[in-house]
Amino acid sequence: MRITVPTARVLAALLAEPDADRYGLDLIQATGLASGTLYPILHRLQEAGWLTAAWEDVDPTAQGRPARRYYRLTAEGAERARQTIAELRAQTAPPVAGTPSPRPGVNPA
Repeated sequence: MRITVPTARVLAALLAEPDADRYGLDLIQATGLASGTLYPILHRLQEAGWLTAAWEDVDPTAQGRPARRYYRLTAEGAERARQTIAELRAQTAPPVAGTPSPRPGVNPA
């Protein structure tokens, strides 16, 4: 799966509470992404098996709002998200002082 910056933002928001059900507006507010960006990402993550999704069982008239679709990381999704975020952080971390920067095409091993 291709991980873009917006996808990483969604994964980070989901990892903030990995056992919680999160809905679209909640994730829009947590990530700052527009719905047109968020929902395709959620769909791709669901198709990849990283997320489950389910509609809440409420009466919209009684609640005074539409039913929400809740998303939650699967066990595999949470593990893959943690690995992905860790790899991205490692790739973007500034070099430690005194550590030589690797030259392109040179294996430091």
